[in-house]
Amino acid sequence: MHPNALLDLATELLRSVLRFEQPADAVVSAFFRRHRALGARERHALAETTYAVLRERLVLQHLAQSGSGALERRLALLAWQGERGAHDRVLAANERQWLAAVQAVDRASLPEKLRHNLPDWLAAVLKAELGDEFWPLVRALQHSAPLDLRVNTLKARRDEVRAALAVAGIAAAPTPYSPWGLRVEGKPALTRLELFASGAIEVQDEGSQLLALLTDAHRGEMVVDFCAGAGGKTLALGAAMRNTGRLYAFDVSGHRLAALGPRLARSGLSNVYPVQIAHERDERVKRLAGKIQRVLVDAPCSGLGTLRRNPDLKWRQSPRSLAELQAKQQAILAAAARMLAPGGRLVYATCSLLRAENEDVSAGFDAQAGREFERLPVAPLLEAVGVADAGQLAPGGELRLWPHRHRTDGFYACVWRRR
Repeated sequence: MHPNALLDLATELLRSVLRFEQPADAVVSAFFRRHRALGARERHALAETTYAVLRERLVLQHLAQSGSGALERRLALLAWQGERGAHDRVLAANERQWLAAVQAVDRASLPEKLRHNLPDWLAAVLKAELGDEFWPLVRALQHSAPLDLRVNTLKARRDEVRAALAVAGIAAAPTPYSPWGLRVEGKPALTRLELFASGAIEVQDEGSQLLALLTDAHRGEMVVDFCAGAGGKTLALGAAMRNTGRLYAFDVSGHRLAALGPRLARSGLSNVYPVQIAHERDERVKRLAGKIQRVLVDAPCSGLGTLRRNPDLKWRQSPRSLAELQAKQQAILAAAARMLAPGGRLVYATCSLLRAENEDVSAGFDAQAGREFERLPVAPLLEAVGVADAGQLAPGGELRLWPHRHRTDGFYACVWRRR
């Protein structure tokens, strides 16, 4: 495709994404469905340019003010992630001059708000929580996340999968913490591999793998993944159960559960029962009261721990939406807890960086549950399932993962046992 036409498409795509009416990944996917003739390199350039703008929106908009023409075109030029030489050849003389001038600006001299590229409310909360680690987190969030795979232990061993990837020309290294994980260089076309088609691997962030490990589902148990979504952790739990027992995948979204279908077929699991529920008080939930050995609640949350993958979330969340989420998290956690049998394990988790969705919610549950539930320190539980360096992941008794410390998405988890 001619570079000028590709730039026009980038401008069009950014115009849609920056309305913030839908999640950016949904907008990008819909855009590519409308432009099926695009090749892999063109799609990559358009997607990466879009996400680069979302990561650095404030500073790029500031720099773009001095130019002329459509704002989205100027943003695309500043953030362009495609072949630069071909792109420059199609620019008008005034655009080349403007681009050279703004690229020469020393960004370190800009106001703090333009350097951290976060909404004021979010920057204030993270500064208060992290102190001197605020800027290392900011730098980590300005880069895309690595590509992590989970090896399906029903079908393969990690060393076998690593060797097979190497034969396919894909470099992979064991993840630092999860005994199931491999971290892959670049963004290879995994769906073309027999390893993927056979269900031997799934794309899953290492932090998400640790949540399944922390749940520690065993053979023959009754287990619930309460907010299953598309089922990444469901599949990990099913493999840990060695395809025995009964594993319920609950979610209020039939669309998300439908996405589990093809993955479930590849996985080889037959012990998973996807169930769409209306809400946390659904009768199908109530019928399981006191019967379940393990419940994982990966609660609906702001998703701010995934900003490397979903940078639009920082512009789509607000203190008001956070308060609404916290009320929902508390209600879901209370409902999930009622399913546990005596001695059963309850794991509450989010992919959020914020205390309001994490420690504050778990403390609220402690206050309501009284002596019926006992907190369990996380580090020994992770050590027992083969997680390396578990102590540094949960120094205060709760799992806390940070992109700048652990190279995972941001996750929180705490664990209770029903007495």
